Amino acid sequence: MTETPLTPALPVTDPAGPGRTRTVLCAVAIASCVPYLSLKTAWIAGSRIGIPDGSVLLEHRALMAVANSVTVLMDGAVIVLALLLTQVWGRRVPAWLPAVPLWIAGGLLLPIMVGFPVQLLTHAFTGAPSRRAGDKPFLDEWVFGVVYTGFIVQGLALGTLFVLYARERWSHVWRGRVWDLPTAATGRTLKVTAVAAAVLALFPATMRLLWACGATTGLSATRIEQRTADFYVLEGISAVFVAVAVTGVLLIAFRRGRALPLRTPLAMAWLGSGAVGCWGVWLLIAAVLPGGEEGEQASGLMALTYAVGMIVGLLVVTGTVSFLRRRGA
Repeated sequence: MTETPLTPALPVTDPAGPGRTRTVLCAVAIASCVPYLSLKTAWIAGSRIGIPDGSVLLEHRALMAVANSVTVLMDGAVIVLALLLTQVWGRRVPAWLPAVPLWIAGGLLLPIMVGFPVQLLTHAFTGAPSRRAGDKPFLDEWVFGVVYTGFIVQGLALGTLFVLYARERWSHVWRGRVWDLPTAATGRTLKVTAVAAAVLALFPATMRLLWACGATTGLSATRIEQRTADFYVLEGISAVFVAVAVTGVLLIAFRRGRALPLRTPLAMAWLGSGAVGCWGVWLLIAAVLPGGEEGEQASGLMALTYAVGMIVGLLVVTGTVSFLRRRGA
């Protein structure tokens, strides 16, 4: 067995600046934030553009103003990240500064980047409506197209910028293949967190698969009534991300799939943990917020599913980070 040398990548000190490709990607990422930020700012100011009469968004104005303000800050952070990944000064900041927000951003954007196109294909091939007849309207249909298209562009631009950034700064930690890893490289923390994540993941993965297949176990009354093809698609995709995250961290921890390039299971663990953990947090917050009538709030089993998913994501990323730190030491 050979060990891959871990010579750190040399710092980039290119006086010529970021180059045309990164500059264009940065501009695209920033421009893609404009529609979402414009809509959210208008809603905070009291506008009802894109919000039809009878929308549930009109029932809790103060709560929605707070939520919209938070999401404006979150999308504004995309602009900061795009600049950090593009400019030379961004390569000198502590590693956690770009890594943490990019893990969160990737975790929130990736399910949308996968789910929205699949939903469109489902509607196109099956003719299934996006909303059941008689359901309260949420937003005008055009809003989803504008916002989700912007999210997809953001994800693609930020993702490409991060790959270019990480390749220059940290490429030495994922060189070689899984079989190049010495036993000591994985460490106890990685093995323990990988096993714990795999065991806990059985619960949210099972619940998501049941819901994707049409089971109503644990669903609130309102959620059961409002299920559409979109619901089944998203639940199925959520189950897949749980499997991807756990598979990635297990491959690294126990050096399975030895012929795989190391970057493959690392990407699975990093992206999968973000999707599972960050959406677990987001859905859990939505589940515990006050609802309207009885039956509209998320059930206890739904909240538990989201909470365990959040824990699984955090365990996987904790193990992955511990591996990266040992690998780069």
